[in-house]
Amino acid sequence: MPDVLSTLLTPLTHAVAAVLAAAHHLAAGLGLAASSAGAWLLAVALLVVAVRTVLLPVTIHGVRSAHARAHAAPQLRELRRRYAGSRDLEQLTAMRAEQRRIHAEHGVSAWGLAPMLLQLPLFYALYRVVSDLAAGHSVGALDAGLVASASAASVAGLHLTGHLGTTFAASVPGGLLLVAVALGAALLSLLTQRWFVLPMTDPTDLPEAMATVQRLMPWVGGIGVLAAAAFVPAGLVAYWFVNNVWTFAQQGLVWRFAPTPGSPAALRRAAATTRTT
Repeated sequence: MPDVLSTLLTPLTHAVAAVLAAAHHLAAGLGLAASSAGAWLLAVALLVVAVRTVLLPVTIHGVRSAHARAHAAPQLRELRRRYAGSRDLEQLTAMRAEQRRIHAEHGVSAWGLAPMLLQLPLFYALYRVVSDLAAGHSVGALDAGLVASASAASVAGLHLTGHLGTTFAASVPGGLLLVAVALGAALLSLLTQRWFVLPMTDPTDLPEAMATVQRLMPWVGGIGVLAAAAFVPAGLVAYWFVNNVWTFAQQGLVWRFAPTPGSPAALRRAAATTRTT
């Protein structure tokens, strides 16, 4: 199955490799030594910018979907109250028809999770490219010369294609640097969830068990990043760090200017607007 998946996603993997190769060429064109860690780190940062720019329509769709669901929530809540405890097939059919009408009225998409699922192949392609680099394999536009360059690039003994265990064995400063980058990525993930994502969640209709899970998710995400960092190449950890910087800033802008209606963030913004008028 993994081989089939890898084959199906080969065009996407080669596209990611082409973007990374072009970003490295641009970094070298700016005066950085082609085999330096600075050139490759800048290439990784530019790859993040390219990927997240491509995903901006997905992000905007997600914000609009969250707003649509929030606007529909009071009517859906009243609908559930009216039909609470009903087991009659005709009434349940009527309830579902009314639910579809409310969704259509507010533009709630039945494919709300589709944008998130569409990102999974891209994340797999990113992992495949970095893993191939770490293994010394050429992939798409990343030919043998670029693979050798990426493998040779290092900061304080930390190679972009190295793993935590091998890095510590070769260089303690390099291992500590990788731990620091992983901690930074995990902290950014945690703070993004706690400061921006949770306050944009309306807890009104959430069961207590679900609310508890949501409160734990920031910690689960942060710990997950740390756990994964112990097994993936350093270049992927660097990608996560830069990507989480982007996510932190992006979610902060959404929290500030377009919070989900009915959420604590929206109430905060409304109160701030009232104080200034």
